Amino acid sequence: MNDYLNIALPKGRLGDRVYARFAEAGFACPSILEPGRRLIFENEETGVRYFWAKPSDVAVYVERGAADIGVAGRDILLEYTPDLYELLDLGIGQCRMAVAAKNDFRDPTERTLRVATKFPHIASQYYASLSRDIEIIHLNGSIEIAPILGLSDVIVDIVETGTTLRENNLKVFAEILPISARLIANKASFKFKNEAIEKLLSSLLQMLDKE
Repeated sequence: MNDYLNIALPKGRLGDRVYARFAEAGFACPSILEPGRRLIFENEETGVRYFWAKPSDVAVYVERGAADIGVAGRDILLEYTPDLYELLDLGIGQCRMAVAAKNDFRDPTERTLRVATKFPHIASQYYASLSRDIEIIHLNGSIEIAPILGLSDVIVDIVETGTTLRENNLKVFAEILPISARLIANKASFKFKNEAIEKLLSSLLQMLDKE
């Protein structure tokens, strides 16, 4: 596998957009566009090997060296703090990490705030900066129903358009940080495959400058 530049892409719409950028930058692999259930795709001509991974797993593959580079959301990098290099903000997959709650929410300052989230580290750091005592309720899906059912006072989650919040009578009360897709690299790979990585990085930077 060392002859190829191994690239982990997040499954889904974001991964499709990322691959299109990489292909435009000169790192195409036509077989990735063929229908089917294959997960790994190679192109000897361009020297790349792509594979699809769950978005939250991309950083793990890169950190542990199964992938030389990959693309992960800033939310994943801040939540799990993997030991790797963050090379570039690709400017795609833009959204925000925010605090949301029922429309009539008022912070019950006399007691501990109950916070439902998939991102306990980010939530804890945010509220620590406010010196606010919280109880983290770690959920993996359907975060929005937590305050509706009284499980939590607020949620900390990714907000893109806000449609889901509005349809459930919730709204954003505070924005924590902007989120976007980041190009990441394994530290050893950045040293030993530097020429290929720098070539891709340079092409992507040129494309961003034109936008």
